[in-house]
Amino acid sequence: MLLVLTSHSTQLNRLPPPHEGEAPIATTQSRMDSDEEHAKTLTPTETKDKKHKKKKKKKKKDELVKAKIEVVREEQDKIGPFVGYFPSGFDPISDGAAATGFHVYRNRRTKKRMQLVVGSPASPVEYVGTSYAGEAAAGNSSMYAIGVFDKEKGTLKVVPVAANKIFRLEPKVKALDAVDKEPATSTVEELTPLDWAVKQRQITNLFGTKKEITKTKKRLALTQDDDPESQKNLDVKMENVDVNKLALEGTESQVARNIPPCNLSATSPQEAYVLDQIILKGEWGYLEDIYYILLKEEEADFSSYPTFVSNRINKLKNIKDDSEKRKHSCILSFISHLVSFKEQNSFRDNSTKKRLKIPHILRNRFSAMFGNTSGSNSKWLSSEKISLLVCYILVLTLFFDEFETDYCDIARDLKMSQLVVKQHYEHLGCKVKRKNNANHATLPVPLKFPGVRQKKRKR
Repeated sequence: MLLVLTSHSTQLNRLPPPHEGEAPIATTQSRMDSDEEHAKTLTPTETKDKKHKKKKKKKKKDELVKAKIEVVREEQDKIGPFVGYFPSGFDPISDGAAATGFHVYRNRRTKKRMQLVVGSPASPVEYVGTSYAGEAAAGNSSMYAIGVFDKEKGTLKVVPVAANKIFRLEPKVKALDAVDKEPATSTVEELTPLDWAVKQRQITNLFGTKKEITKTKKRLALTQDDDPESQKNLDVKMENVDVNKLALEGTESQVARNIPPCNLSATSPQEAYVLDQIILKGEWGYLEDIYYILLKEEEADFSSYPTFVSNRINKLKNIKDDSEKRKHSCILSFISHLVSFKEQNSFRDNSTKKRLKIPHILRNRFSAMFGNTSGSNSKWLSSEKISLLVCYILVLTLFFDEFETDYCDIARDLKMSQLVVKQHYEHLGCKVKRKNNANHATLPVPLKFPGVRQKKRKR
């Protein structure tokens, strides 16, 4: 490493020394007068000799030297030479070269951030220059380099200055607890990723915006692990806990079978599937469109409704109790909106038939129940969600037909074969029988779901 140190004040005060044979520059009038008198007293031969000597010296100055120029590129692993100057007038050579030393510090992350410290252990003052603060921070478009000329080998090496900066060495008093010698081992503690995350969270909580603090809390809640203290005696605590195996089996079958909310211990078909959890309390008021169309009598038009609904209008008209008629008309309306939602969000359903306008409250619920997760980019419903939606429709058909329904027309509305619809009914715990040359699905209680069928191995 090459270190070039200059004194700013001495450079400005010193004048270049006169060349050999030349007289120093005079500044007084008397000295100029004496030179004129001396020139007058010279003979012509002496003036010729003097001019001849000047020409020889000019020839010496104009001598050309052939040298090979080598440019040394800057490398990350190696530090280039440092150039520093002392604006205070400190001269490290005259003030004791043996005692003066220097240290170079580089930032671990930003390699161009450097610090040059010049001083001696005995002196309480040290001279510090940086490449990122003070004069070095000002904008500068110049490029600095040092040329080392070897006259014997005829080479000129041009080396770039470290960090492309000229270091201004300012005097600073050492701290009281400063140590002259560097410690053998580094005192910097390496933070683990977990500690680093904790530090970052603390800084965000102190100085971050409300949005950043909220994001950090949500991220922490998602990645939070179980408390290790609560897991120590978990096996001992679970020994005395009574486990309801029937409830667990019912929960597992409901989750695995992808069906609407059901009651395995129901004693009647009306209690097997909970209608109030299929059609919520606040949604009944948005399902009275069919009921009000019925009041028009002859002008009633159900051409935009599914076939299942159109085929059951006469049955709906024969219901004498007004509350029951309103309830069954709401069930048919809910079936119509479910079928319409399936057509709008299924890849294969491109029907040109006029579709019903789904109320906003129902569309939001359907999107939350049957829509894809946030990680999926597809706008179409997955096969699993379509299966769940079909199960909701089939359960409502059972409610309307008093738990014995002919599923020929609903299969046409769902654009499925009767065999696939039959499998869905069996999946819900129904039994299928042949009656009046048509397939009918009934719901026996208590609910019994079919077991998992295994393929027989070929012998």
